[in-house]
Amino acid sequence: MFHTLARCAADLLVGGPGASKSSYAWQQVYRALEHGAVKNACANGKKVTLLPQEIQDFANTFVTMQQKRHSADYDPMATATKSEVLVDIGLVEKVINDFAKANIKDRRAFVALVIFKQRK
Repeated sequence: MFHTLARCAADLLVGGPGASKSSYAWQQVYRALEHGAVKNACANGKKVTLLPQEIQDFANTFVTMQQKRHSADYDPMATATKSEVLVDIGLVEKVINDFAKANIKDRRAFVALVIFKQRK
């Protein structure tokens, strides 16, 4: 999900495949995402709920999957069955596909939310 979002951000802000763009600028935007900042932005219900359901589902699933990833990486007592993992993979694939179908202006708004520091 993280790389889907990074690619989306770079494509929307700099230009996607076939666009005349700076490779350096594209890489800068791609690398601008920070895991913690993205998670915090995704968990910001006040902002995320202003976006369409496909974006909300992506944000909520991002938070859940990051928590599961951290548990798998850092908790030696954490366990998951193969069937649980396959269900998660199916969910992530659906959420990514729905996200890709969301209106470009809404994906762009979400990218701005997760990349840029929020000012009060």
